[in-house]
Amino acid sequence: MGDVAAKIKVMPNDPEVDLDDLQERLEESLPQGAKIRGFERDDVAFGLVALLPTVIVPDGAGGTEAVEEAFAEVDGVESVAVENVGRL
Repeated sequence: MGDVAAKIKVMPNDPEVDLDDLQERLEESLPQGAKIRGFERDDVAFGLVALLPTVIVPDGAGGTEAVEEAFAEVDGVESVAVENVGRL
């Protein structure tokens, strides 16, 4: 059993959301065993910018579900979607 890398698209609920602060809150919300390898930012439209963290999770039951649920609970997050997943 190895690890899985997943790029997850996190949409803020408002263009005025402080992305640096949101990034910190996402890192703090990670479930045990998961870690963030890096963040990208994607200009969506009308000043809205999505965060694209690459998350490393153990390859096991549930996959990225726990991370998706944790991210969705963070204040300021509108939606969470897995963009792509691959084994390391």
